[in-house]
Formats: sequence, C-alpha cells, structure tokens
Amino acid sequence: MDWRPDLSSETPLYQQIKDFIIHKISLGEWAVGTKIPSQRALAEDFGVNRSTVVTAISDLIADGLLEGNTKGGTRVINNSWNLLTASPPPDWSSYVQAGAHYPNQPTIQHINRAEFQEGIIRLGTGELSPDLLPSERMKEIFAESSTNSFLLGYEEPKGNLYLRKQLAAYLQGIGVHTSPSNILIVSGALQALQLISIGLLPRGSSILLEKPSYLYSVHVFQSNHIKLVGLPMDEDGLLTNQIARHKKGYNASLLYTIPTFQNPTGILMPEVRRQMLMNACADEGLPIIEDDAYRELWFDEPPPLPLKARDPHALVLYLGTLSKTLSPGLRIGWVIAPEPVIERLADIKMQNDYGSSSVSQWAAAEWLGRGLYQEHLLKIRVQLKLRRDRTVELLQVFFTGIATWSVPKGGFYIWVQLTVDVPMQILFERAFKEGVLLNPGSIYNRHTGNYLRISYAYAKLHELEWGIERVAILIRDLVGKKRLER
Repeated sequence: MDWRPDLSSETPLYQQIKDFIIHKISLGEWAVGTKIPSQRALAEDFGVNRSTVVTAISDLIADGLLEGNTKGGTRVINNSWNLLTASPPPDWSSYVQAGAHYPNQPTIQHINRAEFQEGIIRLGTGELSPDLLPSERMKEIFAESSTNSFLLGYEEPKGNLYLRKQLAAYLQGIGVHTSPSNILIVSGALQALQLISIGLLPRGSSILLEKPSYLYSVHVFQSNHIKLVGLPMDEDGLLTNQIARHKKGYNASLLYTIPTFQNPTGILMPEVRRQMLMNACADEGLPIIEDDAYRELWFDEPPPLPLKARDPHALVLYLGTLSKTLSPGLRIGWVIAPEPVIERLADIKMQNDYGSSSVSQWAAAEWLGRGLYQEHLLKIRVQLKLRRDRTVELLQVFFTGIATWSVPKGGFYIWVQLTVDVPMQILFERAFKEGVLLNPGSIYNRHTGNYLRISYAYAKLHELEWGIERVAILIRDLVGKKRLER
C-alpha cells in the first residue's frame, strides 16, 4: 500500500485509517472473506503506532465490517452499503476535551493503570499491602450478629449517627473535642477536598500548601480554577514565616497542610512549628485544612497533637480517613468543622452521591465501637516499622553514593533525593519495563524532578529488595552512559 495518513490533518489518525479501510472495502479491493494485513504490518505501512491501528480496527469490528480473532486474524465480513455509508458516530473525543475537570498528569494516569497489572512491583504506592489488611477479621465482623445491625438504605446527610458518635469519642483521645453534629462522613479524604473546593471557595481563588505536596498530584482544586501556591519546607515542615507574605500576595483563601508524616516527604511537624503555624494563620485570619490521614501510623512515639486540638478560633477544617490504616476499599473518611460548614458540605455531598455507603459506615462503626481499630493499629505499626527499617537498610546498600534520604518516624514514605544527574522520565520508563513502578517527585511538584517517593507500605519484602536493587542498577547505568556521551 502506498497510502499513508496525513499527519498535518485535523482528522485523527485512527479515523483516517478507518476511512481508508472502508474505501478499500467499498471498491471491492477487500472483498468479504478477505484477511486483511496484521495490525503490526498496517502500523509499519502507515507509519503510525500500533495502538492507532488497533483503535481503527476495533471501531470497524464494532461497526460490523470486520471480524477478528486470535487464530484467524482479521477478516472482512460485510460490505453492505448501509454500513459503509452509515452516519458517523458521535465524536466523543470532543466531549472528553470539553469536560470541566482537568485530566490528570500523563505519568499519574500511567501509574494508575499500571498498578493493576500482574507482576508489577509497586515501589511508590500509598496504601497498605493486601497482606496487612484485616480481611479475615472483616469477614468475621460481617458474619457475627450485632446489636447495631446495619441497614441497606441511605444514611442521613451527615452520615451514620452511631459512627459519628464513635468518631467523636475516638477523636477525644487525640485532643480533638467535637460532637456528632460537627462531623461529616465522606468517601475518603479526597472527597472532602472536592466538597471544600466546590462548596466553600470561589472560582479563581488561591490556597497555600507545602511544596512538594500530594495535592499537586490531583486536580481537585485546579479544576475549579483555584490556584495552588507552594510554600517552602525544611526538615520540620512548612516555613511559617512565609505565610503572611504569600497570603497577602496571592489573596489566599486558606492553607492546606499534612503536618503529620507529610505526603510525599514523610516529614513530621514538631510541636513548636505547629504552634507557630497556628499563630501565623490566626494573625492572618487564614483558615486551615489539616489532612491527618497518616496520624496513627507512628512507630516509636505518638506525634504531637493535631492542629485541630489547639483551635480556639475554629480555624481548622480537620480531615481524617480509614483508607491508610484499615481499608482503602471501605472509602470512609470524615470532616470536622463548624456546624454551618458541615451543613453546607453535607448538602453538596447529598447532591453528588446521596451519602457514603451505609454498609461501609456500619463496618467502620463496628471497628471503632468494639475497640478493634486500636488493636489493629498496634499490629500495623509493628509491621510498618519492620518494613521501614528494611527499606532503609536496602537504600544504604544500593543507593549510597547516588542518593540521600531522611528516615521517617511514621507514615508510608521515604523521600529519596538523587544526587546524580539522571533523566527521570527515562528512568521511570526503563524501570517499568523491568517490572518496577516508580513515583517520581515531579508529580508532587514539577521542580522536584530528582526525587523518588519510595513507599514501604505496599510491596512485599522480597519485592522491595529486588525492586530497590534493580532501580539502583538502572540509575548507575544511566549515569555511566551520560558520562560516556560527554
């Protein structure tokens, strides 16, 4: 074939290929029963990626013109004029591009898809390993009879009252004194951020946050045209002397922080810095979103009390979740805030999903109310500390001389800074080909391209060992090649 798609045309390449094949069929050049060239051969002939040909062929199979199977290849099965001249389907790509919510970064989309591929070692995943999740105990809870039986209907707007009572009692243990009326149950802390972004902040406003931050890796605020303004950090967390200047300069509406085992750096903000942060925000009248997802994952001693525990002026919206400690699949989190704020967010949540799963809320209440959650946390802390220690040992063996890092006192993450010049995108791609999935620092701040977020929470110990060694080898190979090129 001497035809090739026009790369300068506005018509997508797959559509041009589809039209070309239809033309061949309509002219009788490819009659019914004809076995067309393989996808790989067509891709070479057309000078395009194989995935482009796959899209065109898939559309023609769906239209009823072609039929494909793994053994016999792809054949023409119909040349009816009603199919050849049918009205084109809707251009769904134009709909997709018109959506209001921003698409995620390509690297994060790649990570989100790759995490579910068989055989992939996930060195950056921010969740507990399936081995650490209490699956059997959860089955027992559902099998046992309970005086607090669950319903299969909807819950009230703020969430299951029994769960909110149990949360209020649990939060007192970490210095947060609240009542069920000031608690909203949400489907994970991420939903709380979404509700805040559309329910409390005007479009075009700005928020302050640590840089780097997990919040850069999702577009929950940016999609509402809210600007993220990063503040520098040191080993104790966010630099509070920057708050007043940035608040005035950007007319910031609030400040978002993860003071306890920050994501992605693992930094624990000490007591003195927390007091400085609260004072600075009180002076500016600047509300705070405190994301406390990792609080209970401490190793040697409990972290300082939450910001919310020292909040006489009601500055802090407090977010918590069970996703990092008990089960990401339950999708249970909470917001603690003044009652008018909770009412507003609850109203928006009801408009979006009519409430979090009643079954999940019941299960969460059982774990809290029966003391099972605290028992579980004791076990998780022991296991995570063992994993952290082993990961640090592996870094010392394989990354000494090519990176530096600090040892976290809790949470999931070690923030590894490469001290050699490595093209991170190439490292990411080569590691993936080797079966290792990385989380580059650039997804948490585009200016931290020489960092990796290493998680010791998800991968099995033998996977951590193989993966970290393999990544170190790849880094050294890339450094060596770069030196040879010079």
